[in-house]
Amino acid sequence: MNLEWRISNDPVPYPDAIQWMEARVAAIRQGKAADCVWLLEHPALYTAGTSADSADLLQPDRFPVHQAGRGGEYTYHGPGQRIGYVMLDLKQRGQDIRRFVHDLEQWVIATLAGFDVVGERRDGRVGVCVVRDDGREDKIAAIGVRVRRWVTFHGISINVNPDLEHFSGIVPCGIQEHGVTSLHDLGIAADMAEVDAIMRRTFLQVFGASREAAA
Repeated sequence: MNLEWRISNDPVPYPDAIQWMEARVAAIRQGKAADCVWLLEHPALYTAGTSADSADLLQPDRFPVHQAGRGGEYTYHGPGQRIGYVMLDLKQRGQDIRRFVHDLEQWVIATLAGFDVVGERRDGRVGVCVVRDDGREDKIAAIGVRVRRWVTFHGISINVNPDLEHFSGIVPCGIQEHGVTSLHDLGIAADMAEVDAIMRRTFLQVFGASREAAA
């Protein structure tokens, strides 16, 4: 199987990203395009997943709100956050959605480990958190996926250096008892190029059945 990497250095409007993914997913399903991982940032916005509770949108007029069509609840996206949209044909990977989500979490955990950050899963909470020195748990990465005829889209977001105050307009992923953090908040001054390099390496370690087709 071939894998194409697509990297956007300028923020991509959310509707444009959805339109592009929809077209790519259709092409993958028809056997006309390779699997693809797209690394990008969005302008500041909120997205609502299929399980979103309107009560969790605390400041509805603060940023644009988009219906995402993916699983999950409300999520913030914005500058300083690395998003990885993952378009894979699961018919070539065992047709196991639960395993796919687990592997996305493992991809995040392996990427964080590249910066000596310990990311952890929690039962019943999709995504990855870190435990602070005082024992507090903060979320550092969110996961939301959609699968259409066994082709995946949407994916993950890792907080590199976003404005964490922007998360205050929602209850992130419907979880009130935990906060959010970022690599910079943890004292790691990583830039996007460094994050991208590690994400590319660790993706191929976790999803090892694919090989790169193009940079």
